[in-house]
Amino acid sequence: MPERGSADAGGGVSLPFPRAVGEELELRLLEEADAEELFALVDANRAYLREWLPWLDHNTEAGHTLAFIRATQKQHAERNGFTCGIRQRGRLVGVVGLHAIDWPNRKTSLGYWVAEPHQGRGIITRACAALLPYVFDELGLNCVEIGCAVANARSNAIPDRLGFTREGVLRQREWLYDHFVDHVVYSLLAAEWRQRG
Repeated sequence: MPERGSADAGGGVSLPFPRAVGEELELRLLEEADAEELFALVDANRAYLREWLPWLDHNTEAGHTLAFIRATQKQHAERNGFTCGIRQRGRLVGVVGLHAIDWPNRKTSLGYWVAEPHQGRGIITRACAALLPYVFDELGLNCVEIGCAVANARSNAIPDRLGFTREGVLRQREWLYDHFVDHVVYSLLAAEWRQRG
């Protein structure tokens, strides 16, 4: 199923980025030039992020971050999701984006993280909320999911605040360095989104 939206010169579909989120936040697609800054942010928050994110041991130098950014650019070019840097007053503070898009079933999932000093300020909630009109109105998807480790209270609060429905718990869903963690899965449907007016 093709995306809706305006075609760019390369024959793809242009995304509405950069996208302002209020007065101080902006979502921008990650670019290769962001690799050093993104790696520095990850490295400064390594112990904090490692509690819930499984990829920290595979991102130990700026080259790894550059490879990640190139993978997200390829994903975007193939119309299979995207990853944005979250910038607060121009400074990178986290990441948000769509994982792979299941076009036949018109669904995707949101992923996100924010640096520890920026927790508790509503940044991720606002960033995810800003992506929902694009997911439903522009891409024409029917369902967006968010999955979080059961014990990750901060992450679970995001779909709750955004009005997602808790679907249930997937047991031992993810290997997190030395143990499995259960995930709570939340979803929001296009019809529910549109009922909000």
